[in-house]
Amino acid sequence: MKIVPVTDKRTEEQWMRLPWSIYANDKNWIPHLKQDVAKVFDPAKNKLLKDGKAQRWNLLDDGGKCIGRIAAFINPKTAHTEKQPTGGVGFFECINDKAAAALLLDTARDWLKSHGMEAMDGPINLGDRNMFWGLLIKNYTDPPIYGTNYNPAYYKELLEGYGFQLYFNQLFFKRSALVPVQPIFHRKFNQLANDPAIRMHDARGRSVEQIASDFRTVYNDAWVDHDNHKAMDEATSIKLVRAMKPVMDPRLIIFIRHNDRPIAMYISLPELNEIFKHVNGDLNWLGKLKFLWYKNTGAVKTMTGIVFGVAKEFQGKGIEGALIVYGEKFIVDKKLYRDTVLTWVGDFNPRMVKVCENLGAENYRTLATYRYLFDRSKPFERHPIIEKK
Repeated sequence: MKIVPVTDKRTEEQWMRLPWSIYANDKNWIPHLKQDVAKVFDPAKNKLLKDGKAQRWNLLDDGGKCIGRIAAFINPKTAHTEKQPTGGVGFFECINDKAAAALLLDTARDWLKSHGMEAMDGPINLGDRNMFWGLLIKNYTDPPIYGTNYNPAYYKELLEGYGFQLYFNQLFFKRSALVPVQPIFHRKFNQLANDPAIRMHDARGRSVEQIASDFRTVYNDAWVDHDNHKAMDEATSIKLVRAMKPVMDPRLIIFIRHNDRPIAMYISLPELNEIFKHVNGDLNWLGKLKFLWYKNTGAVKTMTGIVFGVAKEFQGKGIEGALIVYGEKFIVDKKLYRDTVLTWVGDFNPRMVKVCENLGAENYRTLATYRYLFDRSKPFERHPIIEKK
């Protein structure tokens, strides 16, 4: 076997196409869009590469066939925020062979070591945690939702056999949109609806800038207790909303305001993989035509909650349930969607896990983020628990 770095269009295409070989017989697999993956490694589109670093490798067998791939990267915003400088590995794909996996992981580890890192997390992304993050360890039968990783069950054995240890679990929750929420949440919704200081609304009729402003306000007020939290700026929030705009349904973007200040949000998107499963991982001109066709013919029956947040001072006061009831009254009752999936909640955030459980959602799928310390004699610590303050 031989490791070959990605250095040109031929090796990049080889790296990009490997998953079609790994998942050739897996009916549940839906490929990531190659355009989404390519952005991660494009300095013109990923600003983290201005000060960060990334490298990719293919693993070839003796006959020259690609049998594995990996990427390693250093995120300048997070690499030096841990007890030890920590890089990342991701986009790991490999045949079921421990020696092949070890060669890929050794290569990534040695590269990270050469750049001053002392640990690596994986499989992760050089970017936000909502895309390409974690290893699937529970539920290999449901198709993946857009942007989330999917992998064979044997990947868990390959990574843990190498020495990776569980840093945190990523819990995905799902509930039928057709099942009413508990009466207590309806009572809280009615109480808020009759409060003159409270207003609940969706995003219909609101501009990108208005949605972005509301999003940024709630985000900055809700995530202050999280590790490495940094306030979101105006440019970032506008960029995020503009990226969502081509696929968003404004009826699925819900805010609650107190004296006109947004204090809570529940942002969902139509589940894009129910469309992207028809484009075979390529949003070229044909893929775009297929996307428009399926988008406009009602093919999507699932909504995926991508952000669910309540300003810190209003947490634990029933606001979370009121958001769900609003969705029930104005989305579910109109039979717009059938199921809702909540994007992952870390097991280090028991408060949000409890919120999901109280809403009657089921932890139907679990991914894991692993960590590997290069000094094997150092004590391993899991992600700290977010305590209620």
